[in-house]
Amino acid sequence: MTQNRKTEAEIQAFLAGYTPQVQAIALELRELVFSVAPNAAEQIDMPARLLGYGFAATYKDTICVIMPLKSAVNLGFPRGTELLDPAGLLAGTGKRARHAKLTDVKDVAAPALRALLEASVAQLLKK
Repeated sequence: MTQNRKTEAEIQAFLAGYTPQVQAIALELRELVFSVAPNAAEQIDMPARLLGYGFAATYKDTICVIMPLKSAVNLGFPRGTELLDPAGLLAGTGKRARHAKLTDVKDVAAPALRALLEASVAQLLKK
């Protein structure tokens, strides 16, 4: 376990109010994020109800966010409009941000989702 990760107890406390399905998706996404960016710093934003991942504690250095919902989990990308998305996973109407909505834990294994994460990391590393 890297020092950048929150403790399992902190993550479980954050996810406690969600269904087992949503918790499973969020936990699987978390592992995907760390497999793509092992040195990412993890933050819990309770007011915004999200887990944030980046190389610094600023929005401009954010790779992605995991946003649990009632029956799904959004994986948000702050610069999503700049990402190539040939699989059409990204949705949203913001000026820059986009998200992929996951409703099943199996969705996390999609190669296109990993490619989006890798592209988001590459965006930051180019700066």
